Amino acid sequence: MRYFIIAGEASGDLHASNLMASLKKEDPCAEFCFLGGDLMAAQGGKLVRHYRDMAFMGIVSVIRNLDKVMDNMKAAQKELLAFRPDVLILVDYPSFNLKMAKFAKKNLPGLPVFYYISPKLWAWKEYRIKDMKRYVDRVYSILPFEVDYFKGHDFEVEYVGNPCVDAVENRPHKDESFAEFSERTGVEQRPTIALLAGSRKQEIRSSLPIMLEAASSFKDYQLVIAGAPSMTKDDYEPLLSKYSAKVVFGETYELLQQAEASVVTSGTATLETALLRTPQVVVYKLSGGWLLHRILEHIIHVPFISLVNLIANKEVVKELIIEEFTVENVKKQLALLFDPSNRERMLKDYDDLITLLGKEPVSDKAAHAMYARLSGNGIC
Repeated sequence: MRYFIIAGEASGDLHASNLMASLKKEDPCAEFCFLGGDLMAAQGGKLVRHYRDMAFMGIVSVIRNLDKVMDNMKAAQKELLAFRPDVLILVDYPSFNLKMAKFAKKNLPGLPVFYYISPKLWAWKEYRIKDMKRYVDRVYSILPFEVDYFKGHDFEVEYVGNPCVDAVENRPHKDESFAEFSERTGVEQRPTIALLAGSRKQEIRSSLPIMLEAASSFKDYQLVIAGAPSMTKDDYEPLLSKYSAKVVFGETYELLQQAEASVVTSGTATLETALLRTPQVVVYKLSGGWLLHRILEHIIHVPFISLVNLIANKEVVKELIIEEFTVENVKKQLALLFDPSNRERMLKDYDDLITLLGKEPVSDKAAHAMYARLSGNGIC
């Protein structure tokens, strides 16, 4: 079968690449055309656009790069028509992907459209549920509470587990010591605070200076940044020298595995950090300050923003959002992570979360469900 897959961010590239590997086990004749990244490219097929040329965050950034956004859309549409796939598989990235779903239904009637890693409609932009029901044939959910949410909107979805579980469980260097990590990366073998400032340039520029300023007050700890795939060491250099920090690329799981604590930008990384049992403070920065925060409180329909708290349905990790994301607040919360009782409580909650998510291979389960559905429709 021929699979057209669209992932617009680093996390989507990771999870889509694992799905591709599983699809190849189900379907040895699988052919791929995709928008994604290096991990998807390693699975084979045609890369139409790299996610580093697609990850624009916020209205202002999208407007400034509107010509690039439109060019990416046209390229995706052109390749979709030329490739004539048996299925279109969308991975998160809703602003782009829902438009592609509509285009596919209009221009390739009868083409199945699957969504793997659904848009977070339960948080905001709930109006998109109409487009989901109109243009998407099947949603393969990675969050257990989404089943009831979509059921309430008369839309059945299938929970297949969370791909972060697979990614963490199958990580390289899973059993290495700190000494081995240090020798391999050049990171000093001493207590470490990991800083995960996101994968987009806008996130990193707005968040990382605050993270570094706060963490630098803990003199007994070295500061190590998880470098974003779209960035280079030169992008971080001015901050590295100012705060005596280090940056490592392609070692996020390994870094978290060795770190005593972490400061993490809200997103998939918060869940990965929990699965690795690293205490964390979750942060999120947007321009607009307290006024924007008050506005968002009336728009966003959930009590938390981090996946950890949302899945657990309680505050497991502290969230410092917009105007609450300050140097002093991060310092205070980091200090609490080093307090034995607070640390023990968070790790216990992490263990409960891990049990809730389960350990069944997620990409294999999703690929099997997709292939079975396509085969049942006479596509093989």
